[in-house]
Amino acid sequence: LSSFAARSSTCGELRAAHAGRAVTLCGWIQYQRPFFFCFSPWIRQGLFLVLRDFQGLTQVIIPQDEAHSHVKKLLSSAPVESVVRVTGIVSLRPPGQENPKMPTGDIEVKVETAEILNSCKKLPFEIKDFVKKSEALRMQYRYLDLRSFQLQYNLRLRSQIVMKMREYLCHLHGFVDVETPTLFKRTPGGAKEFLVPSREPGKFYSLPQSPQQFKQLLMVGGLDRYFQVARCYRDEGSRPDRQPEFTQIDVEMSFVDQGGIQRLIEGLLQYCWPEEKGRITTPFPSMTYEEALADYGTDKPDTRFGMKIMDISDFTRSLGIPFVQNALGYPHGTVKAIRLPQGMRYLKNKDIESLKEAARSQFNQEIVDIVCKPDGSLKSLLTRFLSQEQQSELIRVLKMQADDVVLLAAGEHKRVCSALGNLRLESANLLEAAGLVLRDPAAFHFLWVVDFPLFLPKEENPAELESAHHPFTAPHPSDMDLLYSDPTKVRSQHYDLVLNGNEIGGGSIRIHNAELQRFVLEKVLKEDSEVLSHLLDALEFGAPPHGGIALGLDRLVSLIIGTPSIRDVIAFPKSFRGRDLMGNAPDYVTPEELEPYHIQVSWPVSEAEAKKN
Repeated sequence: LSSFAARSSTCGELRAAHAGRAVTLCGWIQYQRPFFFCFSPWIRQGLFLVLRDFQGLTQVIIPQDEAHSHVKKLLSSAPVESVVRVTGIVSLRPPGQENPKMPTGDIEVKVETAEILNSCKKLPFEIKDFVKKSEALRMQYRYLDLRSFQLQYNLRLRSQIVMKMREYLCHLHGFVDVETPTLFKRTPGGAKEFLVPSREPGKFYSLPQSPQQFKQLLMVGGLDRYFQVARCYRDEGSRPDRQPEFTQIDVEMSFVDQGGIQRLIEGLLQYCWPEEKGRITTPFPSMTYEEALADYGTDKPDTRFGMKIMDISDFTRSLGIPFVQNALGYPHGTVKAIRLPQGMRYLKNKDIESLKEAARSQFNQEIVDIVCKPDGSLKSLLTRFLSQEQQSELIRVLKMQADDVVLLAAGEHKRVCSALGNLRLESANLLEAAGLVLRDPAAFHFLWVVDFPLFLPKEENPAELESAHHPFTAPHPSDMDLLYSDPTKVRSQHYDLVLNGNEIGGGSIRIHNAELQRFVLEKVLKEDSEVLSHLLDALEFGAPPHGGIALGLDRLVSLIIGTPSIRDVIAFPKSFRGRDLMGNAPDYVTPEELEPYHIQVSWPVSEAEAKKN
């Protein structure tokens, strides 16, 4: 770790075995203070400081004799976070002075010489993990925030994970690391892309949201196995925990099926998984999209805890409850519920009301709550419609116990499931905040979700279809006939990898037949296939069957470490509004700089005044 550097050791490596060794250390002054210690036969008085570098801390003692007065003067006046180089002798700390919380706590370095390499001006915040700083301040002074032990750990662990991934893919399984272009052209469907002007009037590049087309073209080119730590871009506006630029582990293979991709990724994650986080077991469990929606109300279920959605449509059908009968009379009508264990013990009435209001405002879904009182009786608006025998049967069907709360919804299947899925997560947060442990923060629950629909109705125009993921995903082999008769019922060969309720990867088997790809683009999605003429042409030149996947590296590392935001595992992230608060980007450019790109900015009045001032 000290090769090629102007130091002999790092601040985190010295131990008792190094006592008597002459060393040179370089680092930042973590803190400094005077001391007085009297324990016969040791009497010590003077100044010590703690020196910090990327690997750890070392206590440095400044002798008080006249011979070292210049060293004392130099270091005692140096501000905290100044960069220094010291030489000295490693010695054991006196008995009782050891610090078992520090790896270097058995030793100290007695300074012989010192040099201030760079002084530090007044800090905007203390460089200590326990000192709370606002997110904006951390982003503005990111280079200071990076000095914290937590961010150092995060970025170094990320680097180790990526190196292990390269080793697994390239060295063990013959993948080829290929860099693909950043400047490309607009891709139909998917997320909104950033535009980059060119010197040709009216023509723009796009920053790719993924290397999707290029990796498919590499398969046509016979590369067989492709891999890349890919930078990707999406213009998604203000998303609290998203980044406009992000990194994914991009993989593509020829002559592979869905099971082959899944086994590859399971092996990859096992191989790169940090030892301190425990082993992960494979194969990962799998469930279909329909199962995930029915049981968890989402296509990315958090399976660390229960509280699954229960379908009680058959039971309630004969109860004669008006709103239930009305809901079941519609196509896809259903009655479902979730049970909050010990809900009345841990939640307040306002919590229940906030959950009901969330379902109403976000999903236009009414919720009825049912409480099982300590005496075993029910408290609910439903009880006026139910006999005592029916209430007892309802308790049995819902598996209720004393103090449990049930949230019940009736209506269209997908809306009911989505609303209850959201309430399942929100209520789990409330229960845990009140002291009920539901999710083990140290547990990692992986899950494959498969058999997604190939197409979904457009939100703005439900009569038209859009790709559920992207237009290059192959239809499920069993549903090929439906593609031409009823494309809304076609399942895809798409698969998502979910970890603790977060999507960390997604991929698919691709369409490798030009005629089929053209049909999907033109007839089903109503897209102009000319935009993808290069890909369609390539598919006509003997394209092999192929498939792949992309893992979101930022999200994966964030979940492994347990950080509250993906910004904590990215060296220089953007704010949630997509701004770089440190460098103040994006920024204005002059009309002269825009002229070669044939662009003029039309300013709103307020912005024009701001620019003028």
